[in-house]
Amino acid sequence: MTKPSIEELKQKAIDLRQTAITMIYEAQSGHPGGSLSAADIITALYFKEMNIDPANPKWEDRDRFVLSKGHVCPIQYAALLHRGFVPMEKVHTLRQYGSPFQGHPDMKKCPGIDISTGSLGQGLSCAVGMAIAGKRDDKSYRVFAMLGDGECQEGQIWEAAQTANKYQLDNLIVFVDDNNLQIDGTCDEIMPNLDLELKFKAFGFDTRRIDGHDMQQIVDTLDEIRDIQHGKPICIVCNTVKGRGVSFMEDVCNWHGVAPKEAEYLQALEEIAGGLK
Repeated sequence: MTKPSIEELKQKAIDLRQTAITMIYEAQSGHPGGSLSAADIITALYFKEMNIDPANPKWEDRDRFVLSKGHVCPIQYAALLHRGFVPMEKVHTLRQYGSPFQGHPDMKKCPGIDISTGSLGQGLSCAVGMAIAGKRDDKSYRVFAMLGDGECQEGQIWEAAQTANKYQLDNLIVFVDDNNLQIDGTCDEIMPNLDLELKFKAFGFDTRRIDGHDMQQIVDTLDEIRDIQHGKPICIVCNTVKGRGVSFMEDVCNWHGVAPKEAEYLQALEEIAGGLK
């Protein structure tokens, strides 16, 4: 695949946001807020960074991706559709019986899903296991994982982080979608995470904090870490806005898991197209 420009990636992020919102609207079910906050990172990974092959989704040497915050799968499904893993006509089947696009990622139903996720706190452990396997099998693939900030309240996240440090997993790259909202309030109100960048650093990670909606910064960071081999896993904490790109969804926790009605859907499509270029 030809490496896209920053402008092409920005446009692709618009396409993915519109596709995800369409899927959620048509299903009248799903999670728009976190899908929109994760969109730019997902775009950079699927359309620039990851070594993957839509024609061979189980290719042994592919890079792996673990969406630990599995409820925001519409944005990952949008990437799989636009990347060619799944035919575009399946876009209308979110959460339908027999669809590859279930309410949470299902590795047995959807090509391109490396692990079934959805029970929060468990995905990083799966990613750590994949990274250990890659090391032991002398494989060059990398494992990318995306966590939610609310999910980082789970103790299993930190057990997995300790394990990643123990086994010096520099083939593991963790993104935290740090939008400071979870299903029923702000993370600071529910259970403060404190400084996630410093916490992962204390657990032995090479850490960075970036603007998770600045495509240039995302790409520059991916370029910077690509060939680092220093025996440390990497964590990139991304400052994001839940519902990014849709005025009435931005930074509103009620849009965690609510589908838009028709007028809201049409407004969302228009605002995404016009406001993020």
